[in-house]
Amino acid sequence: MFQVQCLKSATNKPTELYSKYSIGPFLKGQSTTVGNAIRRVLLSNLQGIAITGVRITGIDHEFSTISNVKEDVVDILLNLKQIVLNETGINDITEPILARLNIKKTGIITANDIELPDSITLVDPRQYIASLTTQGNLEMELLINKGQNYFTSGKLEYTIPESFLAVDAVFMPVTKVNFFVETSRNSSSFELESLILEIWTNGSVLPDEALSSSAEILENTFGLLKVTNTFSSSSSIETPVQEEKSEYLETVFIEELELSVRAYNCLKRANVHTLSDLLQYSADDLLEFKNFGQKSADEVCENLKARFDLDLQK
Repeated sequence: MFQVQCLKSATNKPTELYSKYSIGPFLKGQSTTVGNAIRRVLLSNLQGIAITGVRITGIDHEFSTISNVKEDVVDILLNLKQIVLNETGINDITEPILARLNIKKTGIITANDIELPDSITLVDPRQYIASLTTQGNLEMELLINKGQNYFTSGKLEYTIPESFLAVDAVFMPVTKVNFFVETSRNSSSFELESLILEIWTNGSVLPDEALSSSAEILENTFGLLKVTNTFSSSSSIETPVQEEKSEYLETVFIEELELSVRAYNCLKRANVHTLSDLLQYSADDLLEFKNFGQKSADEVCENLKARFDLDLQK
């Protein structure tokens, strides 16, 4: 039976949590396999929320300057990228959320000045945004989305409304993972191993929560490989493969299609968030969505085929 023991835990700052675990015992060679799998899932498959776009009053493009602000727009976008947000668990975020910032006095502007809904909290309210050098007004609208992995502003600009500037979105709650193997020999002369795993997070999730979530993802994934029907070799393999493909499609968000703002927003309003959601509809079904026209339907079909070699239902 495996044991998970926390060897060390530290909070260097609100946005940097660290824990070190010993997991085992494993037979020789197994710990490296498990360590690689857990590391990849921790860094790529856990979901988070982040600022994906910002609209600044009076600003048309990212290479602008604001007369009464110390930083230029590029610096402000970089600072917004660093802000770490967390869900409170009151309501699961299924569509983009709008937050506002309106400052009229001189001084330092921090994340704490953002007006957030009850469903979102700040991990570190002191995170710096900009400085207002003279009396004036700085007004922003921030677009917040839920996702996984990392999206550059170049990919996100297809999915945000007009007049918004795209912000590189860091959805990954785990910032760094390291592992190594310790070997020991027991009394029965079998060589056993322990996996030593180090996890750093951005504070939006605890390291032990991240480890549990990654283990659950791996359990569900490998569970699909179980062969329960031995009567037909073709049927025993076909079902797990189909289920595995379905699991994969549930993790790919429609942002990957890089649709126009109109098509993207229509799908979001219809609660279509992943490729799995989208593939439940036909092209004719999409036309029944509010404000969804033939041009948008054609765009969805073309991008789906070009990027993932998939087709909607007939």
